[in-house]
Amino acid sequence: MLFNSLEFAIFLPIVFFIYWILLKGKTKAQNLFIVISSYFFYGWWDYRFLYLIIFSSISDYYLSKIIFSSSKSSRRKMAMTASVLLNLGLLMFFKYFNFFIDSFEEAYTFFGNPISVERLSIILPVGISFYTFQTLSYTIDVYRRKLDPTDNIVSFFAFVSFFPQLVAGPIERATNLLPQFEVQRNFNLDEAKLGLRQILWGLSKKIIIADSSAVFVNEIFNNAENHNSSALLIGAILFAFQIYGDFSGYSDIAIGTARLFGFSLMKNFAYPYFSRDIAEFWRRWHISLSTWFRDYLYIPLGGSKVGLIKKIRNILIIFIVSGFWHGANWTFIFWGFLNALYFIPLAISEKNRTNLGIIGGNHLIPKLTDLLKMLSTFSLTTIAWIFFRADSIKEAFAYIQGIVHRSIFDLPSISDLNGAIKVLVWILIFTGLEWIYKTKDFPLEQMNIPKFFRWTLYFVLILLIISYSGQPQEFIYFQF
Repeated sequence: MLFNSLEFAIFLPIVFFIYWILLKGKTKAQNLFIVISSYFFYGWWDYRFLYLIIFSSISDYYLSKIIFSSSKSSRRKMAMTASVLLNLGLLMFFKYFNFFIDSFEEAYTFFGNPISVERLSIILPVGISFYTFQTLSYTIDVYRRKLDPTDNIVSFFAFVSFFPQLVAGPIERATNLLPQFEVQRNFNLDEAKLGLRQILWGLSKKIIIADSSAVFVNEIFNNAENHNSSALLIGAILFAFQIYGDFSGYSDIAIGTARLFGFSLMKNFAYPYFSRDIAEFWRRWHISLSTWFRDYLYIPLGGSKVGLIKKIRNILIIFIVSGFWHGANWTFIFWGFLNALYFIPLAISEKNRTNLGIIGGNHLIPKLTDLLKMLSTFSLTTIAWIFFRADSIKEAFAYIQGIVHRSIFDLPSISDLNGAIKVLVWILIFTGLEWIYKTKDFPLEQMNIPKFFRWTLYFVLILLIISYSGQPQEFIYFQF
């Protein structure tokens, strides 16, 4: 079920009414209802997906019990290993099996030994990368003695399947979300209003920015060889904002929806395109995944508290694995590798934590040096996004080569140039609002303008969402 669909517009009020009106003050019943609602929400795509998430939930619930209660270190390690193998094994099978087969076949062919290996028709369960990492972090935290396992299986199932963030995050930690299921929740009107405003902003970014950009991104990337340099440049810029509007929009809707039910989810985006270097970008982009890899992969490898060679190794590992997490294609791996190359010089010079504050602070106009740093970081990120979007590494390099051409000064060869310019104008407007309110979690959180103008803005955004809504587009990160 898509957030930007009619089905969800019907589903959400019904769930909200039953949760707060019929089950008010009944925490256990509310939790059970969340599980049922979440399974209905997830099963809307394909009921077969439910078998996998139920199996994963049951496995980690009982394995965490063994990990916590066992006095023998070997038994604890065995249970932890079982959890890792189960979670990553399922992820590898459903997401990467055919990728490994293809790579194996290509390697044999490259060395002059053609081979044909049969592939499996595997349906990729929506959101498997997200809830797999969520349950895995739970058992790891129990193993590290950072968390006691819950005795409430319904609360645990609700934690794993909570529908607002089930299929595309944020990837929640049990230390934050699970305790919220185990206490009574009271309706808070102010939080509900805040949640609705965040949902409105998320839908605006998704439909007005991301979906509108997608029309031109698809046209340009799918026929890159037939477009001139200026069109290719616009395509790359539009994709950078498509993926941002799509994914951060989803996170805003998820966080806002959770607020309606009395839950607080972690912040997942912090205006990443206002970053002054690539390290700052990765502290602001997909925060839940970046911190997951930091805590469960980078630090266990030694992090930055090792020699230079191992530090570089650790950076390469975390970025390449992050790329591989995003998809079963060499383009994603190269995208991760390229980001590592961006990051390594900062880490070696120990400048990766230079820009920790908000760029420009409360000032409306940034310093020229900050502006140049921001534009250079955005340019590097946009180049990397080309590999993320392209079907192959070869096509990505050809795309970049096509940008570096004298036709950069020609009129873009886009079928609906006026439409593309219109989207770019909307991007400038939305980016301007985010810049003005960059000290807030999202622009509509707390706007210091008269009430009339606030409500006018809400009304305009709703009208724009309706006018730009056609066939609902899936969120990009659903495929991950």
